[in-house]
Amino acid sequence: MNKVIKQLTLLILLISSTSSFLHGANAAQPEPKTKKEPRYIVDEVARDLGVPWGMTFVNDAEILYTQRDGQIGLLNTRNSLVTAISGAPKVWTGGQGGLLDVATHPGYQAGNWIYFTYCKDSNGQGVTTLARARLDQDQLIDWQELLVTQSASDTTRHFGSRIAFDNSDHLFFTVGDRGHRPNGQNLSSHAGSGLRLNLDGSVPPDNPFIDSPEALPEIWSYGHRNPQGIFFDQQNQRLWLNEHGPRGGDEINLVIKGRNYGWPIVSHGKEYWNPLPVGEATSKPGMEDPKKVYIPSIAPSSLLLYTGEAFPRWQGSLFSGALKLTHLNRVTVDEAGNIVAEERLLEDLNERIRQVVQSSEGWLYVSTDSGKILRIKPE
Repeated sequence: MNKVIKQLTLLILLISSTSSFLHGANAAQPEPKTKKEPRYIVDEVARDLGVPWGMTFVNDAEILYTQRDGQIGLLNTRNSLVTAISGAPKVWTGGQGGLLDVATHPGYQAGNWIYFTYCKDSNGQGVTTLARARLDQDQLIDWQELLVTQSASDTTRHFGSRIAFDNSDHLFFTVGDRGHRPNGQNLSSHAGSGLRLNLDGSVPPDNPFIDSPEALPEIWSYGHRNPQGIFFDQQNQRLWLNEHGPRGGDEINLVIKGRNYGWPIVSHGKEYWNPLPVGEATSKPGMEDPKKVYIPSIAPSSLLLYTGEAFPRWQGSLFSGALKLTHLNRVTVDEAGNIVAEERLLEDLNERIRQVVQSSEGWLYVSTDSGKILRIKPE
């Protein structure tokens, strides 16, 4: 009898071990807790701001933010005072479209250019547009359109659009496929692409398609669906981008000059109307594989690589807001650029997190679709 009990015990242990191994092979790995877990508090800095889509610090204490409905404000993070900013152009709003991102070049000082992406009306259609202006007290002056992209459509979906800067005076920004899947592989359209320009809006002579008569010269990468996050890692010279997939298959991509990221030929998502896969495969020669795939979708919005001192264990991590699964998503990146762990923060708030930025103190500020700006700082 004892022999039978021992054999059954060994069998149960073997099954349990095998099950744990198989589960671990397919699940996101938790963050190794080799350092003390960071403890933080979350406080509300402002509320009732519509949908605060973009944010950028213009000094240590003030955030310039955009609202999707076309308004712009300046938030003092120390006293929560909000100042309305005039001088923005008329914005085409509808669905996912409106006034989108705002960004400042690293080393920004008062009076320098501030960059915006927004939807402009083009014969009744919305088109993602890049512009810049200067902030003079409570107004924008010297507004300049740098690129009205070739992406006009009467749909209200997939405009992109986020802005990032490298350390060589170039600007990147993203444009969604506008809900028309073939745009992802169409180099004669800006839709479904990552674009690269000089800071004045001109095209750099080393862009990958500069000499291709069938491609638009501003395109840096293509095969994207709706990229709503982009960030340039200054230290490692890496360009990161995240994008929405269809009903699963959200991606984080490490973007390389001139490469094709597959959409809609390659996808990890499903059709909205039927549980059928989108595209031909989840991987294909000549198309870049994502560094991370989210199934089910979290609906990522914005992207930040954390470099602050306030949370040492988070240094080098990528943060993005999650709209559908309502949390702040953190992934750990190793030296080779591989994503090795994931953590989900602020899930208890049940907020659609739209944007995340870092302050000079190393604190994080997030905006939510409920109209709030929240601060995350050490306890």
